[in-house]
Amino acid sequence: MSAAVRTPGRTATLATRPSSYVPGMRLVLALSGGLVAWSFLANYGAGDTLYVTRNLVATAGLVLLARRVGLDRAALGLSRRHLGRGARWGGSSAAVIAVAVASGIALADVLDPVGRLLADDRAALGAGGLAFALLVRIPLGTAVCEEVAFRGVLTAACRRVLPGPVAVGWSSLVFGLWHIAPTAIALRINDVDPTSPEGVATVAGAVAVTTVAGVLFDLLRSRSRSLLAPVLAHWAVNAFSLAAAAATR
Repeated sequence: MSAAVRTPGRTATLATRPSSYVPGMRLVLALSGGLVAWSFLANYGAGDTLYVTRNLVATAGLVLLARRVGLDRAALGLSRRHLGRGARWGGSSAAVIAVAVASGIALADVLDPVGRLLADDRAALGAGGLAFALLVRIPLGTAVCEEVAFRGVLTAACRRVLPGPVAVGWSSLVFGLWHIAPTAIALRINDVDPTSPEGVATVAGAVAVTTVAGVLFDLLRSRSRSLLAPVLAHWAVNAFSLAAAAATR
């Protein structure tokens, strides 16, 4: 027996026999566990050492693995046909995010929670460091890496064996868990103990927020049929937030 499962840009007929389901689920679980483990090892072990390089190498390895297990460019959101749609959706999303961040800057002195959100010591960068972060580290080391990993490889693997909404929910949850380590490190940089009540609440909130963000990024990827859309949106969120924190210091 087979079931028709719709994927972005095409409809594929996937086998539902245990012989294909079990290996597919093993791949999903291996990818999920590997990504979360990589986040902890990279953040606590390597830190900032070769951040962009190591993430690009890991991204290339994930794409090669995906192709070896039969995931094509369309399934991964890497088809050249849809780059234009991806640019339009991603550019529009980035513009909306820019307006939202600009509004946050305007309200920083009025609303204390907004001001505290923008008070991030990681923004204590010189002009050169800020430019590198906005133009190299965030787009290549963060946005491209994470979107290929989560909205590309993991979601495509999930869609082989899980219904669409479940596949998106699972990959988004793993994306949320991916942010535990960097959030804990960011708290320490800002003199907050991650194991304190405030720290635990912040980490839990970060997981929840990034899980929801993962769902929204996947919606962009599905609508545009291209990973370029969530890459641009992801870059906009991180880059504009860092720029805002630097501007309000």
